[in-house]
Amino acid sequence: MTKDCPKCCDMVLFGALGDLARRKLIPALYQLEKAGLIAADSRIVGVARESFEASEVNQKVEDIVRQFVAADAIETDSLARFCKRFHFVALDFTDTESYQNLATVLNTQAATEQKRQRIYYLATPPALYSAICAGLSEVGLNAEPARIILEKPIGHNLASSKEINEHVGAHFNESQIYRIDHYLGKETVLNLLALRFANSLFSNNWDHNAVDHVQITAAEQVGVEGRWSYYDDAGQLRDMVQNHLLQVLSLIAMEPPSRLDAESIRDEKLKVLKSLRPINHSNSQQLTVRGQYTSGFAGDKKVPGYLDEPNARENSSTETFVALKAHIDNWRWAGVPFYLRTGKRMPEKRSEVVITFKKQPHNIFHETLPDLPPNKLIIRLQPDEGVEVQMLNKIPGLGKRMQLKATTLDLSFDETFKKKRIADAYERLLLEVMHGNQYLFVHRQEVEHAWDWVDSIIAAWETTEATPKPYPAGSWGPVAAVSLLAQDGREWDE
Repeated sequence: MTKDCPKCCDMVLFGALGDLARRKLIPALYQLEKAGLIAADSRIVGVARESFEASEVNQKVEDIVRQFVAADAIETDSLARFCKRFHFVALDFTDTESYQNLATVLNTQAATEQKRQRIYYLATPPALYSAICAGLSEVGLNAEPARIILEKPIGHNLASSKEINEHVGAHFNESQIYRIDHYLGKETVLNLLALRFANSLFSNNWDHNAVDHVQITAAEQVGVEGRWSYYDDAGQLRDMVQNHLLQVLSLIAMEPPSRLDAESIRDEKLKVLKSLRPINHSNSQQLTVRGQYTSGFAGDKKVPGYLDEPNARENSSTETFVALKAHIDNWRWAGVPFYLRTGKRMPEKRSEVVITFKKQPHNIFHETLPDLPPNKLIIRLQPDEGVEVQMLNKIPGLGKRMQLKATTLDLSFDETFKKKRIADAYERLLLEVMHGNQYLFVHRQEVEHAWDWVDSIIAAWETTEATPKPYPAGSWGPVAAVSLLAQDGREWDE
């Protein structure tokens, strides 16, 4: 066990056999086990509708770990310890009386004497949040200092978001609630704080005087992956922009917090969301582009269009691609556009932030380079996390004229920190919940202000009744997305 290990806890996973728990949460908890970051007497309690014999639990957990953790990352001893931590409780999430089964497991004499920290992870559809919270409350499992983790999406719009938050808030105080956005657990997103506020090179050049524009891209190579009905009810704007992209934007644009704590960071992020210029029916056609993929290629594989996917509904107008031009109406960012882009069936999986700085006002190298390209700071969120700085350097040589070339200073995490394993976002976020640190989690007000801004865009689209523009799978979206920047004399960084 390391000195950073949190105190003993009961981690209760609702929806323990669901896709999220199997692919992300159980593997992340195993990595924390392997790193010695789970207290010796901590337990993991899986809650699901299915029941298992005690003799089956170890094998079930081992099978999940071996399926979703690389073979060379598994250690026999740590896996055996990890499996022994697991208990499974069969529960009907909507039956309040059945929560007594969970209380019986959690309220053992040994657990009470050890004063375990209780953490509930709701890896379930948001429609079940209210029933689960009511069930926990009915048997007294909601009392402080218990903590509860909510997965996105928190609602489908502002009204449903408020309804969910009200239901959860009826049983848990805001200080107990951890709204998770896994982008906030990524090393490079956290590194934004260090880049901005620990380095004068950037902190002194992080405003409208030095920055020309900002691009935020979250490109997915996959399609809807068999979740057509769910995705068609959401779309890319709700699924990606409302949470992931706006959270990244707020970290890029926020003012320096007074302290590195949850309240200070959340306050500054909230100010950014409040300062976003509304996009509505009067300007949506100039500031937004939405698209829908048609048949094409993912790599060298032929793939169907969105409307040709299994279980697709004919003539759906749900967008699989969104590009936006956003403005933040405050002193720091006056006149600086933020271009946001996200879509499915893109040429590659890539999430990154590109800060493009303004060009030099006077070019003394015009004889050999008529147009000096701008410097760029590129923050790669995935798949290979790291930071790049693009700048001009002299080409070595003895010619009379000085030849310049654009070069890249690559601060790839894999190269810079070769001996450090880059933890998955869920590992960090689960550990922070165990420690009781909320600075990487989203406050209710952030969620609701983000929905308010996004709802205005959706209402504008519904008013215009324009259908999404088609783009072939394997491309970077509709041609109109290129025009969104071209009209400003800019282009996407590809």
